[in-house]
Amino acid sequence: MHAVIEDYKSGAVVLANVPAPGVSHGRILVRTVNSLISIGTERAMLEVACKSLLGKALARPDWVKQVVDKVKSDGILETWRQARARLDTPVPLGYSAAGMVVGVGAGVAGLSIGTRVACAGHPYAAHAEILCVPKNLCVAIPDGVSFEDASYVMLGAIALNAVRLAEPQIGERVAVIGLGLLGLLGLQMLRAAGCRVIGIDVSPEKLELARTLGATEAVLADEAVGAAAAFTGNQGVDSTIVFASADNSDPVEQAAEITRERGRVVVPGLVKLDLPRKTFFEKELRLVVPRAGGPGGGDPKYEAQGYDVPLPLVRWTEGRNLSAFLELIADSRVTVAPLTTHRFPIDKALDAYQILKSEVQSERAPIGIVLTYPHEPNSESARVVHLKTAAAEATGPGRIGVGLIGSGLFTRGVFLPVLKNLGALDLRGVASASGTSAHYAAEKAGFAYCTTDYQKLLADRSVNAVLITTRHDLHARMAVESLEAGKHVFVEKPLALNEEELRRVLEAWRKAGDRILMVGFNRRFAPATQYISERLASGTAVVHCTVNAGAVPANSWVQDEVEGGGRIIGEACHFVDLIHALSGGLTKSVSAVAMQENAEQPMQDTVAIALELDNGSIGSIVYVANGDKAFPRERIEIFRAGAVGTIENFRCYAVTQGGRTRRKKALSLDRGHAAELTTFFSAIRIGTQPVAIEDYAATTLATFRIQQALREKALVRVEPVSEFLARDESSE
Repeated sequence: MHAVIEDYKSGAVVLANVPAPGVSHGRILVRTVNSLISIGTERAMLEVACKSLLGKALARPDWVKQVVDKVKSDGILETWRQARARLDTPVPLGYSAAGMVVGVGAGVAGLSIGTRVACAGHPYAAHAEILCVPKNLCVAIPDGVSFEDASYVMLGAIALNAVRLAEPQIGERVAVIGLGLLGLLGLQMLRAAGCRVIGIDVSPEKLELARTLGATEAVLADEAVGAAAAFTGNQGVDSTIVFASADNSDPVEQAAEITRERGRVVVPGLVKLDLPRKTFFEKELRLVVPRAGGPGGGDPKYEAQGYDVPLPLVRWTEGRNLSAFLELIADSRVTVAPLTTHRFPIDKALDAYQILKSEVQSERAPIGIVLTYPHEPNSESARVVHLKTAAAEATGPGRIGVGLIGSGLFTRGVFLPVLKNLGALDLRGVASASGTSAHYAAEKAGFAYCTTDYQKLLADRSVNAVLITTRHDLHARMAVESLEAGKHVFVEKPLALNEEELRRVLEAWRKAGDRILMVGFNRRFAPATQYISERLASGTAVVHCTVNAGAVPANSWVQDEVEGGGRIIGEACHFVDLIHALSGGLTKSVSAVAMQENAEQPMQDTVAIALELDNGSIGSIVYVANGDKAFPRERIEIFRAGAVGTIENFRCYAVTQGGRTRRKKALSLDRGHAAELTTFFSAIRIGTQPVAIEDYAATTLATFRIQQALREKALVRVEPVSEFLARDESSE
């Protein structure tokens, strides 16, 4: 299917042929009829993307701080590699569309195949022929409202949310600064609310359009102060909404000047907020910066996961604003037809973006640019896109056909470069829920095809090995299905999120016979780990890991128990496995305590963990979210047989014994990702499981018991894997 994609590294906009999405739980599959180009937002995105690396840094100082912090912990080379991976990312454009429902996922009520719907939100309601949209961002189109008008839905919700936050009252006088799409929609809503509106812009053409849409007054920006005084009898407007886009704070300063004492200034526009404190102080003005389309906007739980907020608690969520906007159109209180200045079929979408980039305006300055789509794209056959027509199959001696499931930032930045450089691999297919991401990863590394249906990889007989790098909740299920399909499996950590998933994986591996199963506990393969292991004598050990992990927001998928499993299962598992690898033992009991810094901090963000191992060794993990990023992210210490080994960030490492210390320092940190993949493919060729499955299971069980220890505040036994499996068999 066609999709409009921006290369954030270069700023180029391309019309790509990417695989269409499939329907999934809590989501709706939509055949797009129209989508709207948001001129202000998308032009701003293009302008930033077209900047040099320095220009991007100046535009996003928050990113610069992250880079500086990362250099302190990971070094320049690793930071540069990850920064390039983040910049070299395809971005689907668009966030407002309308079309017909062609598929409904489980957990969706009120919508059925054939329903006309409007869709919102980035990256869901993109400029693409088929969309997969979360249920909270998809609303039915009322009778009498066209697809084209409904494609304005996200812009309408943004304008409506800003108007609500201005708290307009019947008879009030309100100023609207910036008469682009949002401003022209907003002034109509204010008129519908019984307000008199003065529109302010720099374009005479937009002023004229504002008058036809109901503005009481419409004036040029340099005339605004005097006009607003005359408009209000020198009292000042009751509220001002700044819809303008500017790289300065002039619109906000003007808003403060024309707004009455104790009035309201609402700023949904992309402007700087260098506020004139004196004016705000003297007038006691209230400033509000709206959250896009309303409460829930930008919240992963609301948008991506479909958790709604009960109406008595929050009357106007983002989704309810979407519906309310369409009702305003249906009731003829808002009209959008005069705003549509340009129309392009999707196969001519790049012509539309030339208008955005051009400094020379056409006969009519663009306001609303609508894309149109073909009537009947074949969504099923479009779920696979072939990139190499004559790709070799994995039939040669030692050659391995590889399928990759998952193409997120970690995969693109870490795994793809390794896969591209390893020999004797036939890179067959990449599967990802995002067709854009799958297409980019496949093209970047040289895979034969990309798809949004991972079952295509499992059914592909030329695929011998599957790499699973999805989010955590999919690991166990996909590993089981891949093993059952006869594939060798590499699955990123964690192996499972609960005991039932772990049992299913172990049973699938047992039934798979000679299939290799590896889990992405990469640190045991790092050069630093190997160096120390080779130089320290055998015997019982004490291993301590200090992990300066940093905070992860409470609403991140990593913190979600269902999707990410939390930081113990999802991240601290690395260090349980590393302690096993360095000590030669497996955990037999655990205790743990968590620090409660404040009520909002997730329980498992800052913890101290003690491990007793079955060979007499002991281990400890201090995993913290409240440290300074200038301190090393990971520091490992192992004490054994009169010697000490240390690892700092898997870049600097040393062994002290016999009164001497031997130190090594690499140019860049190496946590063992390349070595573990090399080990995986070598294991397939020689037919030997590289790490005992019992080790993987023991590490996973230990993380479950650490969580139990945190809940119960007690020492918790970690049963041997054989006992864990036997208990399940006896219960049957």
